[in-house]
Formats: sequence, C-alpha cells, structure tokens
Amino acid sequence: MKSTINDVAARAGVSIKTVSRVINNEPSVRPATRKKVMDAVEELHYQPNLAARNLAGTRSYTIALIYDNPNAYYVIDMQNGILETCKARGYELLIHPSDSRSDKVNDELRALVEHSKVAGVVLTPPFSETQSVIDEVKKLGLDYVRIVSSGAAKGDEDNCIQVDDAAASYDITKHLIEHGHKRIGFLCGGEEHVSTHGRLDGYKDALQQAGIAIDPGLIIPGEYSFDSGVEGAKALLSIENPPTAIFASNDEMAAGALFAARLMHIEIPEQLSIVGFEDSPFSRQTWPKLTTAHQPNNEIARCAAALVLNKARSKGASETAAANKDAGITKKFVPELLVRDSTGNAPI
Repeated sequence: MKSTINDVAARAGVSIKTVSRVINNEPSVRPATRKKVMDAVEELHYQPNLAARNLAGTRSYTIALIYDNPNAYYVIDMQNGILETCKARGYELLIHPSDSRSDKVNDELRALVEHSKVAGVVLTPPFSETQSVIDEVKKLGLDYVRIVSSGAAKGDEDNCIQVDDAAASYDITKHLIEHGHKRIGFLCGGEEHVSTHGRLDGYKDALQQAGIAIDPGLIIPGEYSFDSGVEGAKALLSIENPPTAIFASNDEMAAGALFAARLMHIEIPEQLSIVGFEDSPFSRQTWPKLTTAHQPNNEIARCAAALVLNKARSKGASETAAANKDAGITKKFVPELLVRDSTGNAPI
C-alpha cells in the first residue's frame, strides 16, 4: 500500500499539519523537525498527491513553462532545470509549447489560466520579450518570470533572469580578431528574438573597438536552425571576397555552417574558422568541435523556477522579506567563451 501523510506524521512523531508545512516548503518549521519529516518521507517513499493538493485548497502547486524555440536542446535544458526545482519544492510543471507568430497567443494564455490552475509562469524568448504577452500575463494576475536577453529587461528587472548576449558576443568576436581575422561573417538568428540583436551588437562593438569597418554584406539574416546556418554560410562563402571566419548566432546554425563548408571542400579551421553560441550538444557532436559561448541553460532555468515560486509563495509578504528570499538566486548570466577546435589563425 502507498504511504499516506498520516504514516509520515506517525513515523516522524509530528502532526499532519507539520508534515504539510514541510512538504510545502514553508519557512515556519525548525530545521531539526524538517529533517525528521524528510527522513520519514524518504524511508516511506511517500509521494504527495499534487493533483489533490491543487483541488483541495486555494493555493496551486503547478507552474507553467511557455515556449516557442526551434532548438530542441534549449527546450530540454529549460524543462529539466525547471523540473529539478519544482520537484525539490513539491511542485509540478505544466509544459505549454505555443506559436509566437500566432495572433491567438493571448487567447491561449487565458485558456491556460482558466483550465489549468497555475501558481505562476516562466516565459522564454520570444514570449518573454513580447510586450503584448507580458501585458496579458499581468492582466491575468499571474506571478511570472521572464528569461530574457539583457536589453529586454529594462524596468522589469525584478521579474527577469537576464543573459548578457552582447558581452558574450563581444568576447567571441574579439577571440577571432586576436587570431588575425578581419573579415568575419555573422549569421543572425530570428529577428523576433532580442538575443539576435544583442549578439549582433556585441559583434559590431568588437569590430569597431579593433578599428575594423563593419561590412553589411557579411551580415546575413536567418533563423536559429541548422538549415539557416547551411544557407547563410553558402551565401557568405560564395561572395567575391569571402570571410575567413563565420560567427553563427547559435550552435545549431554553426553546425549548419560547418556542413556547408564541408560541401564546398573548405578545411576547418585551416581555411575558415567557425564559432557558435550556447554550448549545446551540437557544439560537441561536430568535427571539429565548435568554439562557442557556454550558456548554462539548465542553471538559468533552475533560477527562473526558484524566482517564480518565491513570488508565488511571498504574496502578502513585505518587499524586504521577498527580496531576502531571492538573495541566493543568480539573476544575470554572461555566457563564457569556450575555445575548441573550430577556430584558428586567419589564413595568410
């Protein structure tokens, strides 16, 4: 038979209410009591019935992840990171993929709230950077956290986990310049993503700092996909004076650029250097392995989940108390340059 909350209370020698407080991660429990309860939970393999908890009271024990991203690795990292935090705090995760280009996004949000009782939402790009979606979430009275490129957080920093795309892109471009590259192609991601503009800004800033003129012909619009990387690289490598390096806006695009170079019998990195962004499995599965920027998506997701759960549980608390709960959460990340085998000195 499955263990019940009564069994846990009896094993730990506490009341059912105390067990409930521990499971709900409420602060008003002494550490020694919390340990006794958690030991009993583990010994009895007790699993709270979250659905029953949601139905039984006014508090919800579910948060939602809303996303639209063609990169499966990014989505998996987000899901796993949020799930890890949810499980540790006794919450469930509702995963809601949606089409950011649909004119029914706000209708979907309203339906989600009406049919699925959620404590809060985590918004990923481009939803987290779309004002109409943010306004709708506020109108619905939901606690929310936005995972955003730094440029999109202005005025709403308390509700954001930021990624400094421009700083990381600057470092990547500087790395290429230090290896003698002056003609550096740039493959843009989808223009609806603020990260695309941040990464492009970092690229331009590094060129300007080095006194290298920006050539608009080396900047190719695209999407965050393998096929876009293939087509963009082919376009760059077919011009009269092709680049000696290509900076792709994510690793999937960089893998596509690498594939295009192979089709054109161009050696990497002897004849062409290629860099990506994010440090997804794509960057480690190619040959040669890709130089990239390590973006800790799993950790970013864990912090986003912790922040939204703190907000949901801090309703009615003072601003100081709420701020103290958030003190241990990293709210800004700068992806770090990770040099591998796809970059080298510019050919003479």
